[in-house]
Amino acid sequence: MSEPPRIHSWPCSYYLSSSKQWIPGRLSLTPLSIQFTSDTSRELLLDFQLQGISEIKKESSHLIFSSLTVLEGGTKHWFSSLRPSRNVVFNVLEHFWREQLLSGRDGAALGSPRGRELTGVLEGSHKGRELTGVLEGSQRRLQDTAQVLHAQGEQFDNIIRGLNKIQGDMDVADRLLTELESPSWWPFSTKLWKTPQDSKPKETPPAAPNPKPEEETLLRIPVIITQGPDSNSKPGKLTLLPSGLEIWDCNSHLVHRFESREVDEIRVHSPYEISVRQRFIGKPDTSYRLLAARMPQLIPLLQLRFSRKIQFLEDALGFAGAAAGSPTEGLGSSVWRAGGSAGG
Repeated sequence: MSEPPRIHSWPCSYYLSSSKQWIPGRLSLTPLSIQFTSDTSRELLLDFQLQGISEIKKESSHLIFSSLTVLEGGTKHWFSSLRPSRNVVFNVLEHFWREQLLSGRDGAALGSPRGRELTGVLEGSHKGRELTGVLEGSQRRLQDTAQVLHAQGEQFDNIIRGLNKIQGDMDVADRLLTELESPSWWPFSTKLWKTPQDSKPKETPPAAPNPKPEEETLLRIPVIITQGPDSNSKPGKLTLLPSGLEIWDCNSHLVHRFESREVDEIRVHSPYEISVRQRFIGKPDTSYRLLAARMPQLIPLLQLRFSRKIQFLEDALGFAGAAAGSPTEGLGSSVWRAGGSAGG
């Protein structure tokens, strides 16, 4: 049976409780599991499913060393000396763990003994999906409410502009009536001190330009963001729009927007990782590397919209044909099926 494709691997040390010592090796992430291989014996010491994980935390071992703990099946696994940093490994593992729980792609295996152990975790994932649905519904209602309030605000602006015009017309009419009522021979006629500015009606402020209609979102997925040579990866979101790409951080702040014409290169490093680059002359390029569990859903859309700018690297060449054959389903399902069959 072929090995499952590896999404990422990091040098680290694993605490082996049986011998009470730290074992140097590599922590690897596949689409469905976490593995640890010893550097000395080349032996696979750990291999457990993402859906079996109950908790991933950042802790300290012996009150000194920063560590990462993974709680699986009631057993806590300790990892330390993580490179490039503990935060990077934590963000990636947590991202794929949460996305795997939400996907529920292993629901058919619940009848097995291993599946029964995961029932509690999957029930939590069902509740998570329900909560996500409630939040999405609330977001739609808030958007509808905002649109209604915006329309009402425009109506109020029109009313205020109309009142200002009426007030200006009334001032002009009042001055004209005053001049008509005063005899021409009256020395204190208002004509003597009326200036052109007094008789000029108030100008109506220009109407506000119509707001730009909101653009349709083609796809929005959670991602892990790395900018340029910086190794500090952070969670966020990637949004594909008809006019370009938007990268947002976890606080819903816009990190960067690529207009479609500004995208000079998209490199597909693997079915789960891409990099987007905009080149400049005389200054550094703008480049972002994006890693996501749902990236197989996005790559076919990118291939359609940026066919001349997208490049599949060696590790992703096997999936380029699947992406071209079925833009909406082929790549994602093939990758997950490959991961599922290999991880079984």
